[in-house]
Amino acid sequence: MTAATAWVILGSPDLIDEVPPTPAPVPSATAPAPVSVSVEPGEGVIQIGDALEHAGVIDSAIQFRVVVALLGYERMLQAGDYEFEPNMPVLQAVYRMRRGIVSPNFVTVIEGWRLDQIADALDEKGIISREEFLKAAVAGNFDFDFLNPLGPETPLEGYLLPATYFYRRSDTAKDLIQQMLEAMDKGFTKELRSEALDGGLTMRGVLTLASIIEREAKVPEERPIMAQVFLKRLRLGQRLEADPTVQYALAEDPASVKEFGYWKADLTLDDLAVDSLYNTYRYGGLPPGPISAPRLDSILAVIHPADTNYLFFVAKPDGSHAFAETFEEHQRNIEEFQPNIEEATP
Repeated sequence: MTAATAWVILGSPDLIDEVPPTPAPVPSATAPAPVSVSVEPGEGVIQIGDALEHAGVIDSAIQFRVVVALLGYERMLQAGDYEFEPNMPVLQAVYRMRRGIVSPNFVTVIEGWRLDQIADALDEKGIISREEFLKAAVAGNFDFDFLNPLGPETPLEGYLLPATYFYRRSDTAKDLIQQMLEAMDKGFTKELRSEALDGGLTMRGVLTLASIIEREAKVPEERPIMAQVFLKRLRLGQRLEADPTVQYALAEDPASVKEFGYWKADLTLDDLAVDSLYNTYRYGGLPPGPISAPRLDSILAVIHPADTNYLFFVAKPDGSHAFAETFEEHQRNIEEFQPNIEEATP
């Protein structure tokens, strides 16, 4: 057996969670059609190089093998269904296969976005229409254990992990959502779900709290502290009184979204009284479900909250928060950091 035939492809594409420096240009009507090449786990570099040359992706399979050997990537290329441009530089093809980048096209899901914002971003980029995405983004369209407790028409709000995703031009809304759910499954592991259950929380409960924290926290170190505050308030039967849940409720009204956006910045007393099960000023316990896409750090904060006795917090002008154990201390923090806020209630 030669060294070349021993070169193999191992594993599957890893999720790339960094934003590439420059988005790929939107292909024009005269741009050459993409070339699809499928690479199976276990295929050797000779096979891959020959397939790329035969498909017109590269000029020379021999050059491909030489570049792979020089870079030491013999066992680092990744399997997948790739979408390449015809006649691309060999080095670029090797780099993409090393990183598992199946396509030059990508979209980034931002932490704290609600499902509508993801749909808007895909629509604005001309990837998938808003209507197609929202129609596809329901639990019944996908086969994941963690979706089984949900009704088939339950929207996947909060279940799509924020990250950068590469997509092929032939991908459907379901293809892209499948990637996002796989990322959630990989990040929020069965072990973490079991740990959450030991603490009395379902996966949906964790994602719901994590989604609120995602909208509240500006300082990473405060996430576990906020988680502790909310968990303690739940145990004591106190309302969460979290502004992002009110913002989410308000955005169910298209007129509000048109005037204030999805997350209305300055809430009024009337806003805090809006009759919605998502309004945690009005209703106790957790809201019906997540309100945004939480990052893994926010999820971990709920599963591993801080060990404190805080019950309250209020935002400071710099985006951090002042925490308090008693209502009296909380009142003093409000007077110091938010003097224009209406009088707080315990």
